[in-house]
Amino acid sequence: MSVLLTLLLAVQMLSALGMIGLILIQHGKGADMGAAFGSGGSGSLFGASGSANFLSHTTAALAAVFFVCTLLLAYFGGVRPAASSSSVLERAAVTAPAPAASGAATQIPGSAGVPATPVPAAPAAPASGAAQIPGK
Repeated sequence: MSVLLTLLLAVQMLSALGMIGLILIQHGKGADMGAAFGSGGSGSLFGASGSANFLSHTTAALAAVFFVCTLLLAYFGGVRPAASSSSVLERAAVTAPAPAASGAATQIPGSAGVPATPVPAAPAAPASGAAQIPGK
């Protein structure tokens, strides 16, 4: 799967660079007026109007390749294996050791004769609904 993603990414980058180059080579709309009256366009490699058609068709083909590669990368990037857990907390909860039931105070260095201090209870949650309405 990794080879396929790398290949798709390489094709997408090459098509993007090709599109950038072809778009920069193309003439603007105002340049067509000069070529229509014969200002040196007929002696080119593609003829008087052939370069515009060739460049625009090639740009459209590269754009199609770019969009297909983008959609495939988005699809394959969203596929996740169902067996593995994606949460670090879930994996940590499964592998955490069980706490010791007794003798925890004796395992702490320097606490041999010190009595354990009681832990205060958590505050009660406030009442909800009708219990919050003060009485008279």
